[in-house]
Amino acid sequence: MKPTLYQRITAPFVEPYVRYQHADILHATRLGTAVILALLVNKITNLPHGEWTTITVFIILGLLQYQGAIYTKAKERVIGTLLGIGTALGVLWFNQNAGAWLWVDYALIGLLSGIIGYLAVRQLGYTGLLTGITMLMIVSDLGNNSIGQDGIYRALNILLGTGVSVAVTLILPLKSTLMWRFLLSSNLDACSSLYAGVGHHIDATDGVVDDSVQKLNPAAFPVKEVPVDRALVTALQQINKRLLAVRPHIAATASESGIEKETLETIQRTHRNIIGTIDLLLSAAPRLANIEIDEENHVLLVHYQHELTQAMQHMAAVLRSPSDEVFRPITRIAVSEYPSVQHLAFEWQGYFWLTQTLQTQLQQLSDLLQTSKPHWFAASGLGYQRREQRRMKEQGGETDLHL
Repeated sequence: MKPTLYQRITAPFVEPYVRYQHADILHATRLGTAVILALLVNKITNLPHGEWTTITVFIILGLLQYQGAIYTKAKERVIGTLLGIGTALGVLWFNQNAGAWLWVDYALIGLLSGIIGYLAVRQLGYTGLLTGITMLMIVSDLGNNSIGQDGIYRALNILLGTGVSVAVTLILPLKSTLMWRFLLSSNLDACSSLYAGVGHHIDATDGVVDDSVQKLNPAAFPVKEVPVDRALVTALQQINKRLLAVRPHIAATASESGIEKETLETIQRTHRNIIGTIDLLLSAAPRLANIEIDEENHVLLVHYQHELTQAMQHMAAVLRSPSDEVFRPITRIAVSEYPSVQHLAFEWQGYFWLTQTLQTQLQQLSDLLQTSKPHWFAASGLGYQRREQRRMKEQGGETDLHL
């Protein structure tokens, strides 16, 4: 069913998959809205150093698009700011009540900075960095009559900017778990197309060549170069681009879904290995176009091609779907049941070995996704699931969540 004009206009507001497809534009819109709100907050509160409100909005939202990552950074910034204020107030109390020389205060600040720096690189990370920065904003002017006042205003504006950033993520939210699913789904669909393209190279010489005929009349079968389709190379570049785009979502998806980060890293590594294996197959395919293969193994090759292509498409569909579907076995084909493969040319044996490797990698990815599915499925949000399932029912059981 073709969407109406109203559905196309409202899609980015109600459909996570459309938001995923236009994430860059929506991110820019959201950042601009957040800056405007921050300026209005400055106008209303009229706090000194209000520029820190808008600076904080840019620091939190400037390079982050997705809720999980934004919430993590906002939480770290709030905790770091509060810890910095607390540490600075402790230094100010010491300065006012201990009656020590100024150099003792400086030594204390240096000691605290060293401890915070040590904890920052060991454990606290960005939180530790913000703790030190906030402390120094407040205590750097020791001996001044307005000691710490400007720093405290800056810290309050940082907290206001963080609040604005978090609030604006509720407008057109981009959930990391959904984005992780959609990126992986898009890559599996693209990989299936790429793998199908590999098969076209192999069939470039119309399949099977009778070796005896070729020996009798080699001139009738000249060896020719089969150039790699540039469209396939471009597709591989896009796949690698999405692979890199998945990386920032891993920590946020782990936070949203409760999946162990190690599990997501294993999924990412298997994802990368699948792309690498298909790349090797793409490189090998043109050379195989002129190397003979018997009918039985050619049929096996075609079956393998079909099974693995369908498997990748099915995995992509399950990742996109709001329904709690199950990942099925990749294929029941086993090369071990075809001993004649061992008598093929070395190049063909290598190709079958790579195909088996791809089969193993796809099965590993399928198993990992099936095991972790209850977590990432639930973390995608009940609203998304119910809305998409309702639309599927209205459209007779079909979903428009496709590329």
